[in-house]
This record gives sequence, C-alpha cells and structure tokens, in this order.
Amino acid sequence: MTELGAIGGIRPGIATPGLSSSQPSSANADLFGRMLTDAIGTLAELQATADAKAQALAAGQDVDLHDVMIAQEQSSLAFQFGLQVRNKIVEAYQDVMRMAI
Repeated sequence: MTELGAIGGIRPGIATPGLSSSQPSSANADLFGRMLTDAIGTLAELQATADAKAQALAAGQDVDLHDVMIAQEQSSLAFQFGLQVRNKIVEAYQDVMRMAI
C-alpha cells in the first residue's frame, strides 16, 4: 500500500501550528483569515496562468497544447475545491445560527 502524500502542504497526523486551544480565539481567527486569503490568492494565480497560456495558444505562440490543458484543469479543480470549501463554511455558519442558546 502506498501512503498518500501531502495535499496543499497539510500532512496527515501532524498538528497545524498556531491552532492550539491555548491561544486566544482572535489569533485563531486571524490565522484562519490568512489561510483563506492565501488560498484565494493561489486560486487567482492558477486562473491567471491558465488564461495566459490559453491566450498565448490562441495567438499562435509556441505553447504546448498539453501544458494549456493541464493549466486549465488545475484551475478548474482548484475552483471546484474552493467552491466546496465555501459551501461547507456557509453550511457550518447556518448550523451555528440555527442553534438554540
């Protein structure tokens, strides 16, 4: 059996630094906000790269078609992943709002 590698820099079984329960919740919120901002930035970079490669191919520049297709697929998968993360965050927020206090 093979072991799954790291996905997005997160390795199974290793605690994420900065997310201990002894820290104030505002520090965790700041860390979470930075993580989301970085993820959105990465998504934007992937989309920009895919667009640039597609435009270069359409302009007749020396670009391999398979590089363009790989960049497009990476961008698409990253967008789909981001959309699912957003859906889970919205669902969690709605669950918290429905809780009786």
